[in-house]
Amino acid sequence: MSVDDRANQRLVDHRTATVDSAALAARLGRWAHGDGTLAERLARGIRAMIDTGELRPGDRLPAERALAAETTVSRGTVVSAYAALAEGGAVERRQGSGTRIAGTPVSAAGRRGGRGEALFSTLPNAIDLLRTVARIPDLGVELIRSHQPRLDLALLPETDPAGLPLLREAIADLYRTEGTPTTPEQILVTHGAQQAIALVVAALVGPGDVVLAEEVTWPGATDTVRLHGGEVHGIPMGPDGIDVEALEVAMARLRPVLVALNPHHQNPTGTRMPGEARRRVADLAARYGVTVIEDRVVAGIAFDGVVPPTLAAERPDAPIVVAESVSKWAWAGLRIGWLRADPVLVRRLRGARQLADQSTSVPAQLLALDLLAHAAELRREIARTHQDRLRVLIGLMEEHLPEWTFDAPRGGLALWAAMPAGSSEALARSAAVHGVAVAGSGEFAASVSPDDHIRLPFTAEEEVLAEGVRRLGDAWREYRETL
Repeated sequence: MSVDDRANQRLVDHRTATVDSAALAARLGRWAHGDGTLAERLARGIRAMIDTGELRPGDRLPAERALAAETTVSRGTVVSAYAALAEGGAVERRQGSGTRIAGTPVSAAGRRGGRGEALFSTLPNAIDLLRTVARIPDLGVELIRSHQPRLDLALLPETDPAGLPLLREAIADLYRTEGTPTTPEQILVTHGAQQAIALVVAALVGPGDVVLAEEVTWPGATDTVRLHGGEVHGIPMGPDGIDVEALEVAMARLRPVLVALNPHHQNPTGTRMPGEARRRVADLAARYGVTVIEDRVVAGIAFDGVVPPTLAAERPDAPIVVAESVSKWAWAGLRIGWLRADPVLVRRLRGARQLADQSTSVPAQLLALDLLAHAAELRREIARTHQDRLRVLIGLMEEHLPEWTFDAPRGGLALWAAMPAGSSEALARSAAVHGVAVAGSGEFAASVSPDDHIRLPFTAEEEVLAEGVRRLGDAWREYRETL
């Protein structure tokens, strides 16, 4: 086996939580160089893998003799390295069960409830500043009222789980128009983008598998990963979205099975990934053979009209899945979404979809056809409406929360505002007492994240938004006195 083959080998057999000796030796790299004895250097190398999350609580390290053979050192060197790790509390050594990484393994069954649950938990009589649900645009209302379903299609006794051929062709044509070559065979129609994401996660993620995501992101993706026993690692973000350098390091070290990204008008931060970064992400997907799922549900809501093609357009050979829906720019209640992927994966997910709920409502798909035919106009109307609503929100922030800071997004449906001090979780509790429901950093954190931001959707009617921000300002002033 070559060095590259060993480096690509799975590090941990998650059925037994046993670390493979050959893969561990390959991942340690040039551990033998540096200061100290060989045992000290080996211990440092293993400790670094623990600190970065490659080795997790409960993982069993290889037997001393097996690791010694792979690293070409004496068994005594490995014994000494394990002993040093045990003295430092990094590992636990038990007779009969070997040497395991210290800490309590987290089972899928024992995880906390999904972070996203809080986004649907507005108290009675409270103003809802939790959800980014846009009002149906006027053009959408006209299209819905004038819709006349084709009964020859609506009355079909059976429908394809992948969606009506006419709708799949219309979605493929929309992508082609936007710059992403697509065939109908690459489209799977779903009940919203969330189901599209869930189908991909269910197909690709198993217990112990690593998934990378932005450090704060839509919890519908990360909660689904955890539901299937996967481990989510958050990647740092900057003013232009995810740090691609950090993403590349994580892809090389953690060997993820999936990367979940929301690169254009990211939820919740509103950031946009620049063109060069988009190309690098597509290159990384192709180089490492790791599937990237791109969430584009609000990508088309651009106040300046700037909407790049999908990540899939950057590298046709890269394993990139695109998830999208009509929910944010036409009608949230319609629950029509889709994914664009390699036809082989679409066929695989088609079977899973059939087992889950057979197919999407035919009348809903037929109405979606009418909306897709006017996608550009609907998106422009939604963008104009919410650009105006954002201006209102910024004025309200200046009046009621002048100490808070934010970068005004260039699209999307929410503002990511930084508190000058304190905990967003604590403030959200205080806000609930004042009759307004908001979500803080913790509801969007992929892993550990600073608890210092509040997401503020600007989808409510102006008078509701005004009263909500006024109440949030009262809650902030009361909370600030406790700091």
